[in-house]
Amino acid sequence: MYCGFDYGTSNCALGILQDGKPVLAELENNHRYLPSTVYALSRDFISEAVAKGLPQSLRPEFLESRKGILARARRFRVEEDYEADDQVLFFGREAFAEYYQFPDEGYFVKSPKSFLGGSGLRAEHIQFFEDVVAAMMMNVKRRSEEKFQQEMRHTVIGRPVNFQGLDAEESNQQALKILTVAARRAGFESVEFQYEPIAAGLDFERSLEKDQTVLVVDIGGGTSDCAMVRMGPSYRDRLDRANDFLSYTGERVGGNDLDIQLAGRQIMPLFGMGAELKTGLPMPTQLYWNAVTTNDVTAQAIFNSLETKQQMDQLRLDMVKPILMDRFKTLREHKHNFHIVKDAEEAKIQLSDVMKMHVDLSYIEADLQLDLEREQLAQAIIHPVEKMVALMQDAIDQAGERPDLIYMTGGSAKSPVIQAAVREQIGDIPLLDGDHFGSVASGLTVWADRIFR
Repeated sequence: MYCGFDYGTSNCALGILQDGKPVLAELENNHRYLPSTVYALSRDFISEAVAKGLPQSLRPEFLESRKGILARARRFRVEEDYEADDQVLFFGREAFAEYYQFPDEGYFVKSPKSFLGGSGLRAEHIQFFEDVVAAMMMNVKRRSEEKFQQEMRHTVIGRPVNFQGLDAEESNQQALKILTVAARRAGFESVEFQYEPIAAGLDFERSLEKDQTVLVVDIGGGTSDCAMVRMGPSYRDRLDRANDFLSYTGERVGGNDLDIQLAGRQIMPLFGMGAELKTGLPMPTQLYWNAVTTNDVTAQAIFNSLETKQQMDQLRLDMVKPILMDRFKTLREHKHNFHIVKDAEEAKIQLSDVMKMHVDLSYIEADLQLDLEREQLAQAIIHPVEKMVALMQDAIDQAGERPDLIYMTGGSAKSPVIQAAVREQIGDIPLLDGDHFGSVASGLTVWADRIFR
């Protein structure tokens, strides 16, 4: 059986074609989308899980390449008295729940796709990301096969136009190799890729009753991608669509960047960002940006370093209000920075529907809280939104013509802040909302049917 697999920065989804229509698997309770997170009681258990789930033909090479990691996992099991069938890995919402309850005991990974294609990754980093992605893909594949009662052997996986901004082609090749290796280890025999904005367009095209030129905008968790596409009844049955795609643009700016900006500019002041020092100067800000930039390996390594701890201790002595640094130290010591960014994400989502909402930070300190308004969100995310709109305009300019309509998908695309910016900058073009989470997976499923049927 073949499937479309949206291995997303924020969520994962998998679909198959039933009665000519894409159907997405319910991956967690009644949810068709599984947050792209994993919580492990030990980091080494991630590689152990991959080893256990590998196709037999791939086992010898993998076991040899990970023998040190697997030996540590076995020792940890003995030391902590874990049985072979004890749950040691948690995915999706369950991973968030475990992290919130035990933030400084296990190993939490959110949005590993954000790191793929990053510059300066050493061989051990690439191996680790292969294992994280493979473990997550194995989990999604297993849950989908249980729901559909069919084995998934072939897949089309979505990809952004560019995974990272610098050395884009080298970055893309590295990321695609990691995804391919992981998918094969998860048990897929055939692995193909399709651009995510094109996949979203293929899903939308099924509903068109006349030919149109459409600007498809996919604002994902890690990237924003645009494609100008001729689509409609005259085009959708073609196997070769190369001439129908007029332009592509994409950049590593997405929903995660909105969350980070909101967390930094509106929540971090509660922890001392922008606070006054005894010298009259403001606090250095990089400490705080490192804390909330959870999609950057280097930033997280610096934030968790001994040097940062020592800098925080010194700055506390220099602050007019040292209690703010005490809060920040609590955040760091208990690894609450992912929780802070998740709170910012939830605030962003709620502020799509309401003008004001409440953030409860009592897990940091009793009675610590914050009210946020939509205007504060708008101010915090100005710069990433400007980049997103610039990508849209660049796609239009490359195509050399105006679209008949704009089709927007992706988790952040429904934000009224973003949609207002699009209308202001792009002009009076009809703007349609798609399935903000499912359109890419559905389009990938349509494409899988065309190439694997």
